[in-house]
Amino acid sequence: MKDFDIIIRPQKTEKSNAEQAEGKYVFIVAEEATKIDIKKAVESLFGVKVLSVNTIRYDGKKKTRRQNSGVVEGRTASYKKAIVKIDKTPAEVSYIGKGGKAVKSGRKYKDTIENYDA
Repeated sequence: MKDFDIIIRPQKTEKSNAEQAEGKYVFIVAEEATKIDIKKAVESLFGVKVLSVNTIRYDGKKKTRRQNSGVVEGRTASYKKAIVKIDKTPAEVSYIGKGGKAVKSGRKYKDTIENYDA
C-alpha cells in the first residue's frame, strides 16, 4: 500500500483544531492500515517526526427513512481515524562517530504540517 493510499483526508473539527497546538493531527485513514503504516506515511508525506499514533474504528450507523414506497433502511459508511502526535521541537541528532568525535546528523524535521487545511 502506498503512502498516499493510507492517508485519505484530514478531519477538521473544533477539537482537532484545538489539539493542533499540542502537535496532534487527526486523519481519516484506510481501514486496513496499521499504526506503523500510518506513522511511515505521515513522516514521508509531510516531513515531520511522529511520536505516537492512536487509532479508532467507527462502525457505520443504521439509518432509516421514509420514502413513497415505505421505509428504507441503510447504513452510514464505517471508517478509521488516526490521531498522530508529532515532535514540536525537532532537534538535530548527535552521536559519537569514528575517532570519538561528535557527529551531528543532517535530519531536519518540520514542527507543523502546513498543508493540513487542504
